[in-house]
Amino acid sequence: MWAFILKRLLVALGVALTISVLSFSLLQISGDLAIAIGGPEATAEQVEQIRQEFGLDRPLIQQFGAWLWNAAQFDFGRSYYYQSSVMELVAERLPVTLTLGFLSLAIAICVSIPLGVAAALKRGSWIDRVAMAIAVTGQAMPNFWFGLTLIIVFAVNLQWFPAAGSESWKGYVLPAIALGYYATPAMMRLTRSGMLEVLQSDYIRTARAKGLSTTSVVFKHALRNAVIPVVALAAVELGFMLGGSVVIETVFSLRGLGHLAWSAISRNDYPVVQAVVLIIALFYIVLTLLADILNAALDPRLRTR
Repeated sequence: MWAFILKRLLVALGVALTISVLSFSLLQISGDLAIAIGGPEATAEQVEQIRQEFGLDRPLIQQFGAWLWNAAQFDFGRSYYYQSSVMELVAERLPVTLTLGFLSLAIAICVSIPLGVAAALKRGSWIDRVAMAIAVTGQAMPNFWFGLTLIIVFAVNLQWFPAAGSESWKGYVLPAIALGYYATPAMMRLTRSGMLEVLQSDYIRTARAKGLSTTSVVFKHALRNAVIPVVALAAVELGFMLGGSVVIETVFSLRGLGHLAWSAISRNDYPVVQAVVLIIALFYIVLTLLADILNAALDPRLRTR
């Protein structure tokens, strides 16, 4: 098990280094940062002063080395627009995005796994058709449109929840539903297909032949094996939620990392963009690593890969 963890950890470190190179390079090839910082009205002398002030006159390898060393110490410099520490901005907005992401994942799990199990047990019935209709609708419907629909129905007409803001727990309900529904179809279909495969296996037929109850067969024996790929998918979906929360946070005016990234991109605030990209990528890498370890704990056969 420890050899498996070490192997996955080395892969995660390699991916993290690759992401750091890409996040640094993409902003470098987007244009002259000194001109972008100074603005269209900046003179040549001002642009050169900005280039020297931010170290943009040094070779790229030195700029990357200095940036990576500072990033390893959670020092991403200062924001060009907000004129404050980038890490302070991230620390202020990160709890909102994490809360939204975990609530959305919880909603997706609570909806998709029971639906997937029910659809597999009642294959071809109206329950199966309803579950598949929910999956198809969720895949086809843009989450921003679904978010706006939730606002119109539950915030404007019924006035059950606020349309924007995160001052109380009610402010997270609608955005969590909108973002959670985005992950529900894939998790539900994977649960259904996994349950259908497991229910046809020999050990399930043996368990039923021994006289075990349907509840014991389904939840103690079948679901444990069918849910293994769902664990990995849940970690991936949580990473997508954290990285793809820009639209939902903008629609519901949540001041999270997604909203911060959108503001930074629109204002050419490159240190903030670099920090958000790297931090979200690290979250994605860590979640994938934890999912691999949990899958290996659930299925010992995976430890030999």
